[in-house]
This record gives sequence, C-alpha cells and structure tokens, in this order.
Amino acid sequence: MSTSENFSSIPIVDITKLRIGTLAEQMAVAEELGKAARAVGFVYITGGGIDESLFDGVLDATKRFFALPHGEKMKVYIGNSRCHRGYVPEGEEVFASGTKDKKEAYDLSIDLPADDPDYVLGNPLLGPNQWPDLPGFAKAVDDYYRAVFGLGRVLLRGFSMAIGEEPTFFDQYVTKPPSQLRLIHYPFDTSAEDRPGIGAHTDYECFTLLRSTSPGLEVMNGAGEWIDAPPVPGAYVVNIGDMMEIWTNGEFTATSHRVRKVSEERYSFPLFFAADYDTVVAPLPRYATGDKPLRASLKAGEHLFAQTMQSFTYLKERRARGEIALPVDGDVRSGVQR
Repeated sequence: MSTSENFSSIPIVDITKLRIGTLAEQMAVAEELGKAARAVGFVYITGGGIDESLFDGVLDATKRFFALPHGEKMKVYIGNSRCHRGYVPEGEEVFASGTKDKKEAYDLSIDLPADDPDYVLGNPLLGPNQWPDLPGFAKAVDDYYRAVFGLGRVLLRGFSMAIGEEPTFFDQYVTKPPSQLRLIHYPFDTSAEDRPGIGAHTDYECFTLLRSTSPGLEVMNGAGEWIDAPPVPGAYVVNIGDMMEIWTNGEFTATSHRVRKVSEERYSFPLFFAADYDTVVAPLPRYATGDKPLRASLKAGEHLFAQTMQSFTYLKERRARGEIALPVDGDVRSGVQR
C-alpha cells in the first residue's frame, strides 16, 4: 500500500455521488478526496458529469488556433491585454533559471465585460478575454471553461466536507475568482531532452483540474521519486495547490510536479481554480491550534499576479517602464512552468 512517502500511483475517485448522491454518499466521496489530498496531493476524478463532446470541441478549437500563421495568433498577443488574456508565443515565458520552454499557449479566464468595475479600476487579472477571429473558437473554449469551472465548484464542496466544514463553506471565497484556463501546445520536438528537477513546482491556486492528450506529467513522491501520471480516458487529474495547503496548514499537500520533456506533440488544458482576488488565505481556525507552526498567509490575487510578473516578458517590460509594480504582499517565488 502506498503512503505519502512512497506512493507509486495516483488514486482514482468516482465523484458521481458527490454531485447527485445523498448526504451520506457525498460524505463518503469527500472522505476519499480528503484521503488523496492528505496522502498524495493528486487524484484522478471520474464521474464529473462533463459531456465528452465539450473536451472534443475545445481540443479541435485549440488545434485550429495553434495551426494559424504566427501573425494571426499575435493579433491576440497577451501583451495587448490589461488583464493577462491571450496568446503566449514560444519564448514569452522565461523562468528564474533563464530557461525557455518550447511551447505556446493561450490564456483565458472568466470572461467579464469591459465595464466590469474591477476591470475599470485596473485589476490586473479580471476583465474580458481576447478572442481570435476564428469561427467557433470562442464558444467552444468558453463552454469548456464554464463546464470545468462548475466541476471545480463540486470539488470545492467535497474538500470542504473532507475537512469537517459545511459543503458551502468555501463558496464565500469564490464569487468572481481569476481562475485561469491555459490551452497549451507542445510541438513535436525530436531534440527533447529532459533533465532531473527542471520544471518541478507546486501550483499557486486552490487546486488544478487537468486534461491532456499525451503522457508527460510526473509527480514527486515523498521519497523524491518521479511517478508518471498519464492521461486516463475521461478522467481529470486534480492536484492540491498552495492556497488549499495554507488553509489546511499543511494537512492537504501541494505536491511538486513537472511536465517531462517528450518528443511527441502534446496538448494540455489545466484550469487553475483560484480564490477571489482580495481573499486573504490563512490557516483556518480549526488548524490554528496546537504546536504546529502556522503557514504564512497571502492575498490570493496579489500572490498570483506577483508570480506571473516574474516569468512573462511583457510584464517585465511594463515593470521596467514603471507602468506596474510588484504587489507588496505578493510572496514572490521563482517562476515555474504552468
């Protein structure tokens, strides 16, 4: 049997009953989720209720977008956005190590109108998406975003029950969060060469829901060994992020993971489920007792934006020109692959 020190596989939990079961059935599923969150920090979930056609649709739209000429994609370059939405060309992200990944991406989040008050006041992560002039793209991507975000709300109830709170406890912190969906394209690369430890990181948000088309994701167990987490048909990979780890003062584990460099073409769709921008994330009262040291608190949105500023070239340039500044309480760390 695997433990937090030597797990050799990722558990699979069917969450159907969390969505439509009795309270007792929901609690049973929540306990399974909690067990995985404590021991591994990763779990495959099935029974999420998302029509597979939505994933097929976003995959088709993503392939069509990345097949466009570079100039067409650059019309929605992320540097044109005031709220970090749009196309991320290869080389845009440069991490603390100075390395560049051979990948391109398209970033989006909750699609707010241009007169949204947070956007008008200059919030750097809330506002309208940039959409390319590509038939069917916006609808396919937004439909998928809404479905997976809804699944995230179901998981949030499960995690709340798993720590002994009411199912709706975390809802107060998730009213208009900057939860980002990334459409990522790793082109075919015969020169791909992996190096131990490169790209290892934890995610900044509450948790992540991931679908991908090919293997590559690896998870580090307590013994420092990399465990493969290949795609499971119809399942989502869910991993605990920094915010949930802080709320539970380390009881839930934000496990280090990486994307191993592989030669085959790969598409990846992580949705980073975040708390509202102004949420102060700190250990909950039930975890603020005893002798265990308390994890440092952070402000959710400032934390996210501070990390983003460290790796995106266009934001570094804006900062150099004095147009933006690092949040005072941003808790800046090294940039990592997302």
